[in-house]
Amino acid sequence: MSAGSDISGVAALLFDVFGTVVDWRSSIIAEMGAFAAVRHRQADWAAFADDWRGLYQPAMEEVRSGRRSWTILDVLHRESLDKLLDKYGLTGLGEADKDHINKVWHRLMPWPDAIAGLKRLKTRYIIGTLSNGNIGLLTRMAKHAGLPWDVVLGAETAHAYKPQPQAYLANVELLNLRPSQVMLVAAHNGDLAAAAATGMRTGFVARPREHGPRQTRDLTAERSWDVVADSFAALADALGCAP
Repeated sequence: MSAGSDISGVAALLFDVFGTVVDWRSSIIAEMGAFAAVRHRQADWAAFADDWRGLYQPAMEEVRSGRRSWTILDVLHRESLDKLLDKYGLTGLGEADKDHINKVWHRLMPWPDAIAGLKRLKTRYIIGTLSNGNIGLLTRMAKHAGLPWDVVLGAETAHAYKPQPQAYLANVELLNLRPSQVMLVAAHNGDLAAAAATGMRTGFVARPREHGPRQTRDLTAERSWDVVADSFAALADALGCAP
């Protein structure tokens, strides 16, 4: 915990999800490998996962900028997927197969420490999402992976994508709390900086393999966040949650 941080008033922990709670990259690689093997397709599925994720921010920026009206992430993901199908030899697929691939984001698996850590944190705090994922996506992910959220919030409930301030403030307001009573937990320094600018408290949990073995960003905390940890278990320890 950072020196001088007073988090005694924190009542809720809201979590970034993609990369912080779930391992999106390994999940997509595994699912695509299994899907393609049945259909006798071969491709570099690690590159596919990276390319798909690479279209994530540009797609949301179209909405953030006002060039496009509010659009949920499931739709943006599908549009990005459609741009990659030919490149990775996924031609001739029917609509059912395309929909199945797109919904891999509903089936992402948690990091090994995530569920046990969340259950500990839940004993003391309201816990929920603050993700760019839409409600249907996040709810099905929680059902699939066993994530014990008290509440599912994020871009859709705010009609704003992070790091827009409204993405944070609208969801804090939905909990009937002040920003200083809510901590964003994320593996991304930029997300935490945007949350801190709204008055939220901040918790950094390192995920040094989110982007694979050659990850170069978000390896460590870049500021003195209120709490810095290397796992959800360490976060629970720092926040005084019982083992």
